[in-house]
Amino acid sequence: MKYIFDPKSVALIGATDRAGSVGKGLGINLLQGKRDIFFVNPNRKIVLGLKTYPQVRDIKQDIDLAVIAVPAKIVLKIVKECAKKKVKAVVVISSGFAEAGAKGAVMQKQIQAFAKLSNMALIGPNCLGILRPLTGLNASFAPLTPRAGGMALISQSGALLNSIIDASFNKSYGFSAIISYGNEAGLKLTDFLKWADNDSETKVISLYIEGLRNGREFFEIAKNIKKPIVVLKGGKTKTSQKAVSSHTGALAGTAKIYSAAFKQAGIFEVESIEQFLDISKALAWQAKCENGIGIVSNGGGVAILTADYCDKYNIHLPDLSFAMPKKWSQNNPLDIIGDASSEDYELAINSILKQKNIHGLIILQTVQIMTDSLKNAKIIIEAKKKFKNKPIITAFLGEKNTREAIEFLEKNKVPNYSDPLRAVEAMRALIE
Repeated sequence: MKYIFDPKSVALIGATDRAGSVGKGLGINLLQGKRDIFFVNPNRKIVLGLKTYPQVRDIKQDIDLAVIAVPAKIVLKIVKECAKKKVKAVVVISSGFAEAGAKGAVMQKQIQAFAKLSNMALIGPNCLGILRPLTGLNASFAPLTPRAGGMALISQSGALLNSIIDASFNKSYGFSAIISYGNEAGLKLTDFLKWADNDSETKVISLYIEGLRNGREFFEIAKNIKKPIVVLKGGKTKTSQKAVSSHTGALAGTAKIYSAAFKQAGIFEVESIEQFLDISKALAWQAKCENGIGIVSNGGGVAILTADYCDKYNIHLPDLSFAMPKKWSQNNPLDIIGDASSEDYELAINSILKQKNIHGLIILQTVQIMTDSLKNAKIIIEAKKKFKNKPIITAFLGEKNTREAIEFLEKNKVPNYSDPLRAVEAMRALIE
């Protein structure tokens, strides 16, 4: 795996400077990293300002990783050349294999067999590639290199990854790795699961899957993974299942069976991309907690909504047992009312977190004329330092008057959500 995620040298086979091509996108991304990059294309002498080699064997230096982006019909030939060069690992970006029908499936089996015989790690075919932001590796045709963080994002769909990467540009969360494994002719989803579980940078494993080639193996391994796993499953309906086999050559299977198995294996299943990222962020940044949380709010309506959502997900709200100002609601959720000062928030937050049967806290803030959002955010971060084992999730509502405070919260790894429902769903994940 070290040759995949932190290679000293990378060869791009199929490098080109043709506008809008995968080969150009891969080349631009690879050149952003601080490692030796070599371009291979017998029809070009220079690509993106770099000398281009006719074949991989013409490169004098040893190659740790080769990225292959050539037509499917010549991929086997290129893989054989990589084996002769003793390349340690190959990523086959090219499509047109098992997902394209019987002829493609035969070619895929040939590549698979040869890579195995040569003891060469194979990723793909039909994939976006591999990203490891921490080491500056972007061996993919993603639109940009995202920031480093604690989320290992592993997906059967490359296009979905592209969109998530692009959407993450102005967000606070980051990735330990982004892995598009495609048709799994070589390394499998389970191989990457085990790698992520042992990776010190990874705090949560986030999966998008459509189908599994070996369901029993997956679930047996997933049960023993120490880190939290979040999954978004595609192909749940008869209509979408028809599309799955033509996408990655996998079988979708019955949604209810998958959901039951996910639950047994301790995998947290989500229903949308937004929920996928919301919950992954919370699990990457916050400690798990027992059932029993507190809610503090400067608005009664939003507190009531949050209590309703907690009831929906069977989240227990213990009674509060400390002395508090008479004007407050005296209940959990604790409404410290609309004119709440930052000092009110500080008193409420610290008093709730001191209570032994409160294991986590959701802090709600509505925008009032007297609200100091940034000061409130700083109070929350100080509380987080004092109560390290009690997760804090916020829902600072609004936009213009809360933007700076939200950025401060998330910079300090307190997840904020624009809707209290999203905050409750994130807390539910930490409990479950």
